[in-house]
Amino acid sequence: MKKYKILIVEDEPALLGALSSKFSKEEFEVAEARDGEEGLEKALAEHPDLILLDIIMPKMDGMTMLERVRRDEWGKKVPVIILTNLTDDDKVEEAIKRGSHDYLIKSDWHINDVVVKVRNRLARR
Repeated sequence: MKKYKILIVEDEPALLGALSSKFSKEEFEVAEARDGEEGLEKALAEHPDLILLDIIMPKMDGMTMLERVRRDEWGKKVPVIILTNLTDDDKVEEAIKRGSHDYLIKSDWHINDVVVKVRNRLARR
């Protein structure tokens, strides 16, 4: 079975650690970034199979990072799941327009739900 690589772009250290640990235990190869700038660099250099992306981060926000990833030939196709505390419908709509495949509100999900979402999205590729 292929070991999928995911990139987690999250500026909250506790959440980044929890997600990274969970996905590693679930047999994923995990790359981490703590802001959108670092996330963009890693995404374009490492070409993960999927990106988990926060919206509100230092240096470059998630929406800008998503837009820049989509400019790259590889980046046009990579699945992106947005993880955020924002519940703004306009932000949801903007994320979808920019090419997000899913949009999860952090307070509404359990970490196991994120793993299921990621597995389901990767199975559709």
